[in-house]
Amino acid sequence: MTAHSPAARLRRAAVAGVVFAGLAVAGTGCGADPDEGTNGVGKLSAGQIEGKAKAAAGAASSVHLSGTLVSSGKTFTLDMRLGKEGGSGEVKSKEDTFQLLRVGDQLYLKASAAFWGTSEAAGKLGDKYVKVPESDPTYKQFRGFTDMHVLLDGLLGLDGKLAKGEYTKVGATRAVQVTADQGKGGKLAVSLEGTPYPLRMERAGGAGTVDLNEWGQPVQLDPPPADQTLDYGSQLPTTKESGGGSGSPAPAPTGKGSGQGSNPAG
Repeated sequence: MTAHSPAARLRRAAVAGVVFAGLAVAGTGCGADPDEGTNGVGKLSAGQIEGKAKAAAGAASSVHLSGTLVSSGKTFTLDMRLGKEGGSGEVKSKEDTFQLLRVGDQLYLKASAAFWGTSEAAGKLGDKYVKVPESDPTYKQFRGFTDMHVLLDGLLGLDGKLAKGEYTKVGATRAVQVTADQGKGGKLAVSLEGTPYPLRMERAGGAGTVDLNEWGQPVQLDPPPADQTLDYGSQLPTTKESGGGSGSPAPAPTGKGSGQGSNPAG
């Protein structure tokens, strides 16, 4: 039987059919719908995507927030777990590291002795959880770091004309970007999987980048052990330099408003 026999031609035709079928499948893959298997928000306009993300964040019960925040020329590193009834975690500045815990309205703050001032009484506060009275300026300046919705309201703002950016990933999660003023007004990555939560916020003007994850996960909030807690009642020890309140300024400005509405991300 020669190579030009009917049987040989049939075998060649069968092989060619398999090859062309493979190419057809590969070609179909190249043109696959990028929104297949997603929550569909990538098909929306930039403004609609931002709206969906803000709505999802507003309805969430908790979040883990970590990254950097630049405010009034100072850079702070945040690692906070926040829920409806309070929050806990760490805020670092160039000068100090602050452990924060809020359970309901009660705020506990752990900082170095130097933060509290130079008086003998202030020196006893170092590396202890101090119950901060609501009337003290320190309470107003730090509470915002433990308030989920106050902090998110300040972080998730885009400034300028919105545009839908490229598809990307934040960790292992697929996301779509929304940019403002070609990125100068900030960038927001929104999840394409499940609920369209904000996953990463790059703030306008290089004012920090924050990752947001563990949405809706339980946040354990318990008062610190009694032997690690100091309570000075309605007024914390003061120093001669301060004349009132804590001995050193808080690590971030209060942003818009004051009191419980203070926003450290403002």
